[in-house]
Amino acid sequence: MKRILSNPFIILASRIILGLIFIMAAAGKKSSPASFAQEVNNYAFLPYYTINIMAIFLPWIELIAGIFLISGVRIKASSAIAGSLLIIFIIAVASAMIRGLNIDCGCYSHIINDPVGWRKIFENVGQLALALLIFIFPVKKFTFENLIQKNSLR
Repeated sequence: MKRILSNPFIILASRIILGLIFIMAAAGKKSSPASFAQEVNNYAFLPYYTINIMAIFLPWIELIAGIFLISGVRIKASSAIAGSLLIIFIIAVASAMIRGLNIDCGCYSHIINDPVGWRKIFENVGQLALALLIFIFPVKKFTFENLIQKNSLR
């Protein structure tokens, strides 16, 4: 099983899938920070004064993590950041469900309307599994760092 999971093509596919998800999520949030701030506020999870800060910085963190995952830059760090964000997202969605909030998850902001619920939790758990796979098996093949290293040896 380890041999299959650590296959460079499996890791590359995982990096591309997770990276594209994070880039798409960031694009929706960056294009309309005011509406994303409202979506964050709908969770009633954070102190009011932190909502705008979250709405400004979270999309950039997601965008950078997504780009780094796809390009293979700092694979372990990028997957750790993605995984940490996904854990926070799972907790936020579960909290909203427990409190009976009928809100949009805000995951892709205004690109896709996606309500909080079990489907969203399972989706985030699946993405977390990809982040863990990438973190545990940070294959250097097909990475920007590997390409630079090969070219510098010539």
